[in-house]
Amino acid sequence: MLSELRVLEAIAPDVLEVVKKRYRIMQNIFWMQPIGRRNLADSLGLTERVLRGETDYLRDQRLIDATKSGMLLTEKGEGLLQHLELLMEQFTGMDQLEKQLASIFKIERCLIVSGNSDEQEKVIGEFGELVDEALQRQLPDGRNIIAVMGGTTMAEVARHVSPLETAKRHNLFVPARGGIGEAVSIQANSVSALMAANAHGEHRALYVPEQLSEEAYHTLLKEPSIRTVLAMIKEANCVVHSIGRAVHMAARRKMSEDEIIRLKQKNAVAESFGYFFDENGEIVHKVPRIGLSLEDIQKMPTILAVAGGKSKVKAITAYMKNAPKQTWLITDEAAANEILKGTSPLK
Repeated sequence: MLSELRVLEAIAPDVLEVVKKRYRIMQNIFWMQPIGRRNLADSLGLTERVLRGETDYLRDQRLIDATKSGMLLTEKGEGLLQHLELLMEQFTGMDQLEKQLASIFKIERCLIVSGNSDEQEKVIGEFGELVDEALQRQLPDGRNIIAVMGGTTMAEVARHVSPLETAKRHNLFVPARGGIGEAVSIQANSVSALMAANAHGEHRALYVPEQLSEEAYHTLLKEPSIRTVLAMIKEANCVVHSIGRAVHMAARRKMSEDEIIRLKQKNAVAESFGYFFDENGEIVHKVPRIGLSLEDIQKMPTILAVAGGKSKVKAITAYMKNAPKQTWLITDEAAANEILKGTSPLK
């Protein structure tokens, strides 16, 4: 199919430009529906006059509806968009972009979603669909233990996981690290529990605070109930985690003002697994937390890292310098294009 498209592009490039333009319009309506014409024009970088002509055509074809609240796709429009997505990903070279990014980061695979998750919330939902597909594909038969991080991105990802249980495959979900202290809905316990429920798997909770003193940290490690769950976490063969911006994560985890100042002084840009990294990928701070560490995941067969948006480019780049080679990065086009502006190897 792709070769035929290249032939068509050579002889009638204007036809494909129209297809691509209407695809982008439908895609952005789907992401932000219901949306008014002015906001949609701003998002696409089109004039309202040009956009009006295109949306009038799409409405005449019964692909979109125009309501008082704004434009939205019809059922027919959503069905057509699904078919167009695969076609356009092939045509626009998304596969090549994924391979290039995976090569730069020296990781097993990269999966890229169209759009910018900073501006389009539904892109994060598409992260979830890719995580679900990856788990369906990567989890082997037998007993699996999937460790799951918390956070806003992970909470949305968990909502898109579908049943993973089969007659031969059984899955136990656990929080990757302790996280009591932040909003309940985005704690690792809550996110892993939601993922377990949607996957029809089992779940074990780890009830420990996010921030611990060294003394409390070592005391809690002696508690039998915590040691039991911690042993399960250490046996995990899969982890699903996000990558955070350093100062944002420090504030969310209620670190002290002095600690945040020190992070800024050390030029920290990324956080994951309780480690803070500078732009060179060097660890500049580590929070004592109970759960998985960077060392634990080095030999883990399945690692899914999820992060996107231009705002996270520095964080993604810094963390990926420490990512095990078997990592799959799930990101978006906005982050990928920004990262690929620099072409030198990152490791």
